[in-house]
Amino acid sequence: MAKKTTFKDKSQAELASLEATARKELFDLQFQHATRKLANTSELSVKRKELARILTAKNAASST
Repeated sequence: MAKKTTFKDKSQAELASLEATARKELFDLQFQHATRKLANTSELSVKRKELARILTAKNAASST
């Protein structure tokens, strides 16, 4: 399992970059799943949760 990344100490620009990357990876995984080429379907939920963590950190940083 990959090491968890903390997003608290990232800047807004870094979080935006991470968000864009995570969204693209999630789209690619969804496309692979739809075409039945995704071997490990649990990657979808892992990537979705990672995106949620990034968005949560981004919203917390913007509100303070």
